[in-house]
Amino acid sequence: MIGYLILVHRFPKQFKRLFKAIYDPRNSYVVHVDKNSGETLDADIRDFLNSYSNAEVMEGHAALWGGYSLVDAELRGMEHLLAMDGNWSHFINLSGQDFPLKTQAQIMDHLLAYPKREYIKVLDQEKVRPDTMRRIGEFVIERGGQIEQTLTMRPFLDGATPYIGNQWMIVSRAFCNFVCHDIRADRYKAFYRNTFIADEGFFQTVMMNTSVHGEIVNDDLRMIDWVPDGDIKLRPRTYLREDAAALKASHNLFARKFEQDVDGDILSILEEHLAKQTCVTPDGPEFVPAAAA
Repeated sequence: MIGYLILVHRFPKQFKRLFKAIYDPRNSYVVHVDKNSGETLDADIRDFLNSYSNAEVMEGHAALWGGYSLVDAELRGMEHLLAMDGNWSHFINLSGQDFPLKTQAQIMDHLLAYPKREYIKVLDQEKVRPDTMRRIGEFVIERGGQIEQTLTMRPFLDGATPYIGNQWMIVSRAFCNFVCHDIRADRYKAFYRNTFIADEGFFQTVMMNTSVHGEIVNDDLRMIDWVPDGDIKLRPRTYLREDAAALKASHNLFARKFEQDVDGDILSILEEHLAKQTCVTPDGPEFVPAAAA
């Protein structure tokens, strides 16, 4: 039903809580462990996933914030899922510091109710975020674990409009297959390979400038509280136990971010909340309407 890609670079214990919270035998799971995180984290996660036949760890590459390596991890994750299982209909990407706000039954019910929707934040970059146009205008090179500026400017792709959003999405299998394997997506890959923060615009731009996708909904279904953070204009605030009521009441399917060592209680609260909405029967998990939970 769902193909999950989980991007992990730290906190193995927290990853395991996330995995258990989103696990369903009908789904497929691929995990990318940042090569920068070392062999110990990779080995720990591989050992944990050994008992799950529908979960695999893909080859980990070094991922650099702001670099195309993040897009590359997403594309390789999609390809891995496409080759691994032919049954999932929707792709969902998560970080190791995300957590579900709904049960798998609730998430599946929603996706089955709206099977042709693509959930992704998308804005016309030039009109709404002109301050970010240099990210795609300047030719940059990801090399040696850093982004090298060249100060060389170039025009955008002929006949295309740039779009921007964020990294998170829930998209159809058809779109994943298109962006991974169709030659019409190749020019976007070639261009964005030398842009800054490509992961916040690549998928949006491919989707908005091509036709192989469903109805685009400008919503990634993630609860994220963006707060100022120095040179980085915004960052996701770490949720705490006092956020529990808002998180449980949210219409969103997932939230980020969490940090177990800062406040593990909020994860326990959400785990209990999800457990109350799931009745385990001989036939598997059964959805319990919120009013009856």
